[in-house]
Amino acid sequence: MNVAFGVQCARGAAAAVALAGAIAAAAPAGAAGSLAHEAVEPVAAQCLWADTAHPRGDIVTAGGWSYSCGTDAAGMARWTRGVAAAGPSTVPDPGAATAPAGHFSAGARQPGTEYTDYCVGDQLIEGRDNVFEVAAAGDGLLFWRPVAAADSWTFDPGTHRAPPSARGSSLCRDSQLL
Repeated sequence: MNVAFGVQCARGAAAAVALAGAIAAAAPAGAAGSLAHEAVEPVAAQCLWADTAHPRGDIVTAGGWSYSCGTDAAGMARWTRGVAAAGPSTVPDPGAATAPAGHFSAGARQPGTEYTDYCVGDQLIEGRDNVFEVAAAGDGLLFWRPVAAADSWTFDPGTHRAPPSARGSSLCRDSQLL
């Protein structure tokens, strides 16, 4: 699926859910049952982590760090990394294995996988060697960017780094992965 199309679909779905929430909140008392009495936070203000929405102010732990859900200057959902956190992750950590749109909000971090392999010149850099963070391009498109070495991620018991990539440097040409 085209990533840009997926982002547009996610934005459209978020807008529809936010509109439905606004309609329910504005309905006269009793008109929509119990929904008319509950405050509804717009989906755009909720942070995604591995397909699960978290409200603003929620704090999760992953990879040995805490992350708090908030918004950026434009009002878009964003995870902010906090202090080191002991204990296992409180959210799933599937790794940066697919495009982040619709799965993770900006600021979320995941260990790299073959999906995040990239090239520098004619040299392959395996995604598994890094931790990746979701970043937003100027047009709002979400993408993974390398931010730290893989050894900065604390894997939960029974989990481990992704296996070595099946790709090789022969697939790199002028910093492009073929």
